[in-house]
Amino acid sequence: MPQRTCVGCREVLPKRELIRIVRSPDGVVIDPKGKISGRGAYLHDRRSCWERGLKGALANALKIELTDEDREKLLVFMASLREGEPTQDIKNYE
Repeated sequence: MPQRTCVGCREVLPKRELIRIVRSPDGVVIDPKGKISGRGAYLHDRRSCWERGLKGALANALKIELTDEDREKLLVFMASLREGEPTQDIKNYE
């Protein structure tokens, strides 16, 4: 199983246990199935990792400057995550 690093906490896990965020021509996209082509970065499905990632690590990993629209999209998704515990149905997000 391929391993990936969460850009929020730096923990290495199987990539299926992390949420992939992709840089695309249309902006940043959450890729729950891990199939969208483009430069990607991974985060746990924990709010604390998303908070750390949005402070700069995610933008660095994607090699972009997050737009206000991208940041808003990611904050809306982050608000759906539980504090501290993994969410079970992340793969169903669309």
